[in-house]
Amino acid sequence: MQENWNSREPIYRQLRDRVAERIIDGVWTEGEAVPSVRRISHELRINPITVSRAYQILVDEKLLEMRRGLGMFVAAGARERLRELEKNRFLEREWPAIVERIDRLGLKLGDLPGAAGRPSRDKER
Repeated sequence: MQENWNSREPIYRQLRDRVAERIIDGVWTEGEAVPSVRRISHELRINPITVSRAYQILVDEKLLEMRRGLGMFVAAGARERLRELEKNRFLEREWPAIVERIDRLGLKLGDLPGAAGRPSRDKER
């Protein structure tokens, strides 16, 4: 994981998001142990309480599970749950701002790459 933190959001929220990205990208799979609080704290040079707080949010969201004496593991179904959470988050928080920007710039659906049957950049490669 990288150490670049932005100042707009608490580090524990940013760390939560980075762990979530690893799960959704399949870097950490269901049933797999995630790095310990101590290891993440040392690698990223952040307070262990910050790491614990990020992990606790993921436990509350049922994305990680604590196994007494063994550590934290990616919970069963975490990737699909996370996709739903992130999809809803995108549609509720990010998409309205994107639509507003599209409107402000006077763009039409056909102007957007991949929209209205127009091939996206990925398909052109």
